[in-house]
Amino acid sequence: MNDQMIMENILLTTKGVCDLYMHGTIESGTQNVQQAFDSALNDSLCMQSDIYAKMASKGWYPTQQADQQQIDQVRQKYSGQN
Repeated sequence: MNDQMIMENILLTTKGVCDLYMHGTIESGTQNVQQAFDSALNDSLCMQSDIYAKMASKGWYPTQQADQQQIDQVRQKYSGQN
């Protein structure tokens, strides 16, 4: 397993943790529990962002710019919905 694969696995795991913490935050029954999940979620989101930035800097997470026409089509599609 190379470094890129390890980083991809870490990123996927971190994203999964973020999802769990988000649901914990939403479903919390008390303010203390909600705050604990919310704090853990924020920490995990920061970690996910750092991992993504490191991968992107190495070219391991390529992105492409959305075409303006595609953006306009999506905007038009959802502009009438409220």
